[in-house]
Amino acid sequence: MILRWRRVLNERTCDVAIIGAGTAGLKAYKAAVARGADVVIVERGPGGSTCTRVGCMPSKLLIAAARVAYQARKAGEFGIVTGEVSVDAAKLWSRVRQQRDRFVDSILDDYHAIPTDRVVHGSARFTGPRTIAVGDDRITARRGIIIATGGHPIIAETLDPVRDLVHTHETIFELADLPETMAVLGAGALGLELAQAFARLGVAVTVIDEGEMIGGLKDPKTNAAAIAAIGEEFAFQLGVDASAALTDDGRARLSWSGGAVEVDLVLAATGRPPSLDGLDLDTTGIALDDHGTPVFEKNTRRCGDSDIFIAGDANAWRPVLHEAARGGRIAGDVAMGGPSAKPLPAFAIAFTEPNLTEVGMSFDDLPEDVRIGEASVADNGRATADGEDQGLVRLYADADGKLLGASIVAPEGEHLGHLVALAIERGMDAAAFADQAWYHPTLEELLQSAARDLLGDDG
Repeated sequence: MILRWRRVLNERTCDVAIIGAGTAGLKAYKAAVARGADVVIVERGPGGSTCTRVGCMPSKLLIAAARVAYQARKAGEFGIVTGEVSVDAAKLWSRVRQQRDRFVDSILDDYHAIPTDRVVHGSARFTGPRTIAVGDDRITARRGIIIATGGHPIIAETLDPVRDLVHTHETIFELADLPETMAVLGAGALGLELAQAFARLGVAVTVIDEGEMIGGLKDPKTNAAAIAAIGEEFAFQLGVDASAALTDDGRARLSWSGGAVEVDLVLAATGRPPSLDGLDLDTTGIALDDHGTPVFEKNTRRCGDSDIFIAGDANAWRPVLHEAARGGRIAGDVAMGGPSAKPLPAFAIAFTEPNLTEVGMSFDDLPEDVRIGEASVADNGRATADGEDQGLVRLYADADGKLLGASIVAPEGEHLGHLVALAIERGMDAAAFADQAWYHPTLEELLQSAARDLLGDDG
């Protein structure tokens, strides 16, 4: 007699299933539960957000330390004598990691507050438009499945010869010391932020990018202003395609047409594509774009007419924390019959100094009859007083003067960007924007100056 053994699968039905317990997933969970949903959330890792673990928070801690070193070295310009400035790398990294872990713990409080019977640990894959499998578990969602799997860094194959010297944002904050030299591949926001921070901490940095635009900027004028300002602190090699080789003494040699550099460490910052591998999206019937990312509707985060939603960095649209949080909430609401929500103005910041900020309509999408006003940071009294007077503000409006967007390279440009984003959201025109209470002397006056320039008003 032959005994046949058959695995018994754990079948479960819920209202909403969420794949990923990062920023978008946790917000989706809260939104769906608030509408009375029975929710299952699937997480293959420790939970928590990319931002707190390996993204915006540890990078800002490093930037803060670098700023102090930079300002100490510049103190002599103001008649302040500080003496020689040195960096205690061990103490620096200890503070970065200690504070980073505190931020992570605060996010994990939300994750650990989820009842254990609503959490499934493991990697999910679709088995149909309403079903997923996680190991031996089979989960059917009556109302919707939300993909919130985030993104991941990539390391180009061209770096294979020096891969042991390559870091990404997921590993760079675990360094024990500071290298003497480093190359950053990628002149996007993350690459520039870390390049400037390491340079201010005494590292000789070279930033390499095959493109000519930096930090997410699209406006050629602000891009030129950004390169002029930030390029004083480290070397740029833009518009080049670099190859890598290992030197005899174990360093990385990066070469391009007309030049080369040898470094101790390479930071790969060439993008964070969505983490969608292994989901078996082909079983769902939803449409995918040329990159294999689900096509979705921005007001609902719904994929076509299916009951599948995608939110956060997983959808490759505006991969920033506030959009991930909002997208997760929208997906959780809509899955349970709640309202859709129109997109907010686009808003992105590179936290270099000066900040690089893009708000609203991109330069490449502006209408032919666009009206543009600009203001030079060098003409702003507060910036001059603070000794940080490099940059340019460009404000865009349509033919009727309604604000469309801005490209900002300025000290504390993050705050200027918030004001422009609010003005665009409120449908404000340039005349009303110029006629606000702009206190003197402030950096915010740059926006008034740009608005007046757009209106042809010298006043």
